[in-house]
Amino acid sequence: MNTLRTGMLLAALTALFMGVGFMIGGTGGMALAFLFAAGTNAWAYWNSDKMVLKMYRAEEVDENHASGAVRRYAKMTKDLAVNAQIPEPKIYIIDNAQPNAFATGRNPENAAVAATTGLLRILDDKELAGVMAHELAHVKNRDTLTMTITATIAGAITMLANFALFFGGNRNNAGGIIGAIAIMILAPMAAALVQMAISRGREYEADRMGAEICGHPEWLASALAKISQGAAQIPNETAERHPETGQLMIINPLSGKGRDNLFSTHPATQNRIDRLMDMHGGGRVRLDPDGPSPFEGARKGPWG
Repeated sequence: MNTLRTGMLLAALTALFMGVGFMIGGTGGMALAFLFAAGTNAWAYWNSDKMVLKMYRAEEVDENHASGAVRRYAKMTKDLAVNAQIPEPKIYIIDNAQPNAFATGRNPENAAVAATTGLLRILDDKELAGVMAHELAHVKNRDTLTMTITATIAGAITMLANFALFFGGNRNNAGGIIGAIAIMILAPMAAALVQMAISRGREYEADRMGAEICGHPEWLASALAKISQGAAQIPNETAERHPETGQLMIINPLSGKGRDNLFSTHPATQNRIDRLMDMHGGGRVRLDPDGPSPFEGARKGPWG
């Protein structure tokens, strides 16, 4: 059902993009808009992961890194990929004080995950396992490709609408000049709403699947509470310069407050925590340092 809903929303974005093209240039404009959408999506498909990693100056790491915290992070992520039954992703670290993480890549075979130094500093190993399991769930669900496409189409709609506002649209359409002006103003808003609706749904699903991958929903719930606090107090200058990348992060890296409103790319953190604790069986988040590892039995883990 979630996949069907996402597909319908993507179709709505594409139709909206073509509608803006029609308002600008009639039938020819609609055809050009479709070709432009196809071209930009093809470019994003092959290059978006490299672009965002370069944007955040991410450094690829492995288990031989000089930092012990980074070594544990790299090994943990590899072991969690085994649990998730996906190929081992490339692993990156970002020198940024804000605690956050994201996944990128066009498919599980060409995926990368990245965590900030701030994340490694504030989380214990169990909480970090919950976060990386969440990111690997995005990889397994191919959310990274979905979010890239929605961001690309939404951005293109905004660009076309701005172009029409400055240079005029097709006044000979059925709605006349009023219809042209209306779609030029409302189309970017509608595109943003669709994009954000897709993003929120993907976050909830990655939380659920990530909890299953690491075996302990409460670990991710505790991590989300810490990350949300840290992200609200520590600015992320790169994200502020490139807000379109904010939807990739596990917690909104921008300065806005988190509620499930129309213009939020992330669900409210408390809503996510409540769902995870429902999976756990309710109650407060209490991490037992002497409790069982999520990698028992056939599972492989960094603490066994």
